[in-house]
Amino acid sequence: MLEQIVTESLDSLSLDLVELRVGGSRARPTVDVRIDRRDGTNVSVDDCASAFRAIEEQLDRTRQLGDRYVLEVSSPGLERPLKKVADWRRFVGRRASVLSAELSGRVEVEILGVEGDEGAEVVRLRTPGGDERRVALAAVKDARLAFNW
Repeated sequence: MLEQIVTESLDSLSLDLVELRVGGSRARPTVDVRIDRRDGTNVSVDDCASAFRAIEEQLDRTRQLGDRYVLEVSSPGLERPLKKVADWRRFVGRRASVLSAELSGRVEVEILGVEGDEGAEVVRLRTPGGDERRVALAAVKDARLAFNW
């Protein structure tokens, strides 16, 4: 229900939910929302403020979390998670830190492309040694864009 409230609030602003985390305590929950722009440009402070107001309005109206929640809205950052097939397609050519048994653990790789039918997608990756690997997205436990300083 909370994810639906957040998603609907963001949809009206042409923003997408990247990540939703709930923490804090039962008496004072913390809701951390990471957003992205549908047009692929960087998330601005104004985008975060608009998203905050829209989500807050819905949370207050539905009383989903009571009165004492803490809401935080931000961009996904440089090391954003890759959760949806669209994320993998968007970041072809970029480096990612991927955790999968098919890679024998966590490996930093280059995203080469996505293949396969809906629900059975496979991502093509280049390993540090230059080998090309195909990994089922269903077998990816965690993936984030890699940022090297």
